[in-house]
Amino acid sequence: MMAISGAMELTKVFLLVAWVVFQVHLNGLSAADTRQPRLRLSHKELWDLNRTSVFHRPAGALDLRVMLLDEYQERLFVGGRDLVYSLSLDHVSDNHKEIRWPSTSQQTEDCQRKGKESNECANFVRVLHHYNRTHLLACGTGAFDPVCAFIRVGLRSEDKIFQLEPQRIERGRGRCPFDRSSPFSSTFIGGELFAGLYSDYWGRDAAIFRTMGRQPHIRTEHDDERLLNEPKFVGSGVIPDNDDHDDNKVYFFFTEKAQETDKGNGAIYARVGRVCANDVGGQRTLINKWSSFLKSRLICSVPGPNGIDTYFDELQDIFLLQTRDSKNPEIFGLFTTTSNIFKGYAICVYHMSSIRESFNGPYAHKEGPEYHWSMYEGKVPYPRPGSCASKVNGGRHASTRDYPDDVLRFSRSHPLMYEPVKPVHKRPALVKTDGNYNVKQIAVDRVEAEDGPYDVLFIGTDNGIVLKVITIYNQQTEITEEVILEELQVFKAPVPIISMEISMKRQQLYIGSESGVTQVKLHQCHIYGSACADCCLARDPYCAWDGVSCSRYYPSGMQSKRRFRRQDIRHGNAVQQCFGQLFNDETVTKTEELLVYGIEYNNTLLECMPRSLQAKVIWFVQRAHETRKEEVKTDDRLVKTDFGLLFLKLHRMDAGIYFCQAVEHDFVHTIRKITLEVLVEERLEEMFHKEEDEELSHRQPCTVQSSISQASKPWYKDFLQLIGYNNFQRVEEYCEKVWCTDKKRRKLKMLPSKWKYANPQEKKARTRSEHYRLPRHTLSL
Repeated sequence: MMAISGAMELTKVFLLVAWVVFQVHLNGLSAADTRQPRLRLSHKELWDLNRTSVFHRPAGALDLRVMLLDEYQERLFVGGRDLVYSLSLDHVSDNHKEIRWPSTSQQTEDCQRKGKESNECANFVRVLHHYNRTHLLACGTGAFDPVCAFIRVGLRSEDKIFQLEPQRIERGRGRCPFDRSSPFSSTFIGGELFAGLYSDYWGRDAAIFRTMGRQPHIRTEHDDERLLNEPKFVGSGVIPDNDDHDDNKVYFFFTEKAQETDKGNGAIYARVGRVCANDVGGQRTLINKWSSFLKSRLICSVPGPNGIDTYFDELQDIFLLQTRDSKNPEIFGLFTTTSNIFKGYAICVYHMSSIRESFNGPYAHKEGPEYHWSMYEGKVPYPRPGSCASKVNGGRHASTRDYPDDVLRFSRSHPLMYEPVKPVHKRPALVKTDGNYNVKQIAVDRVEAEDGPYDVLFIGTDNGIVLKVITIYNQQTEITEEVILEELQVFKAPVPIISMEISMKRQQLYIGSESGVTQVKLHQCHIYGSACADCCLARDPYCAWDGVSCSRYYPSGMQSKRRFRRQDIRHGNAVQQCFGQLFNDETVTKTEELLVYGIEYNNTLLECMPRSLQAKVIWFVQRAHETRKEEVKTDDRLVKTDFGLLFLKLHRMDAGIYFCQAVEHDFVHTIRKITLEVLVEERLEEMFHKEEDEELSHRQPCTVQSSISQASKPWYKDFLQLIGYNNFQRVEEYCEKVWCTDKKRRKLKMLPSKWKYANPQEKKARTRSEHYRLPRHTLSL
């Protein structure tokens, strides 16, 4: 049994060593990345853990463009190509409903006649909003002729209704873009739709619109680069300043070409813009145009030496985290850099107080083309340009049409604020510059832990991966530590993530791509391990050690079943948190023990990969007849890899017991104990020079050499050649001898006569090389 076990392990080593040596020669051995995710879970692992549910369109591609989470209806509404889906929030793969909403034949013909491809001339649904408790507002591109309609979903108490009302189809210009890929954002409140989009067929007229409702339709002025200069709209929302609804403002987040920079028109800045929800334009100036539009720059930069900062200016996504105070949500911006030197991304967090302070501050001003932008120091007319007609602002004007002309002229010529908006702590909450992927979406959940609240960030990438991250700010050192808890491959294929919705009520994340929708649990505590130390080292705010297992953490006063709770998100100090539980019998028995055979002067890999990618691996060895252990020293012959300890040329003195230890936050744990035995040349010679005739008299050969073509090779020889061993013939014979056991020969005796030679003359003609045959399973190769 020992020989069989050793042979199986040897086979595994051949495979691993061959791959590692190949990688070493191609790429070199890279140092461990301390900023890797702690856990990396593949699509299959998520599926096996029952952590995910996936919805794909029954026929064809979904081509998703927009998602709407409805906690009241307990449904997820999804808009794609020529259709709208209603999915269950419990399991997106179950009980879906479908509405087909294709473009008309006339729309398709007109679209193709204007030069568009047939795959563009469809109705891509890009707008989904709650219109009221029983209806949704839906708008689509309509084959480059936008249309809107109402979808009846009924009340929650009614049977699940999902019907398009064809009698209420309306024109969608100013509500939905023409192109499926055009940057766009909208928000719906009080029966009115506020949208930032390109409103023409050619995608040149960028504007912010207000449509529907009782108030007149209104937009930004045409072709005024001072207002919007090739913007890319990212997000929007209504954020009240106070209890006066007449003072409500709608905020838009976008990027655009900056005019106030000396670097030329190529510079891109991130912006936050706002308009008053009750703005109706002016009486003689700015008729049916926004009179309250203002914008300010969003700063997201890393402070550098000599005051030179590194800026992240390309805003990819925005998330408004609602707090107990509806007037002061926290705003999370996902930024990338426009630099050609490196790739990376940053997350900056903004308080509404900083945004309001910028809009209440000085205006930016420029006299002429040769002047630099500066702070406006002249007289500001009353009421303050950009303010709303409300009681809070004096109540002297019933609407913006009553504003004096000088106020409207000032608003028209001074839309930009001088002071930018800076993030919390004046630096990003998270910075990554590895450039492995591009980030697309962000969702945030605020989680109450033992030592206070933590923001868990979910970041969607362009290759179907979601990163689960927390940030820990040290107020004394002003340094932010980012901890990547998990890297989740939520889609089997590497597709870009288009949309993400988070349900804090259900603790689920819904991720949309062109191929489908995936639902993922925000946490699954038991995967971190079954010991206290495993749970504490994870540093997941959702999880804590309850004395029995790693389970969901509930704050005091909630549904916590056990008082014994151990959690340390800030430091991950498992030694302190789990004192008295680290060295019990259960923990000790978790150390895996293996026996590995290595061949003298050849390559051997002692495999050891800790579950946590953030753990540092240290190797110790206990030589034969020695009681003490010493740390393994690497050299030209012995290297440490991500897969384990690699001997490039094995010596007899390397035999011993090797201990693979994982170190994480000062906690040391032996995860694998490997006994290495070295097979020396003299022992192989003795093994292969026994009396073969006596052996053959009662043993059946393993295989028939004649059944294998001369051109074919046993499967393992390719790996043996790749790793560059010595004494090819001896190793080959050893492997065949170990695999060709007595038990296997006894089985072969029971096989049909094709294993026997046809006549005695053929038996006498056997050569010595036929004494040791290939394993049976290699014949098919």
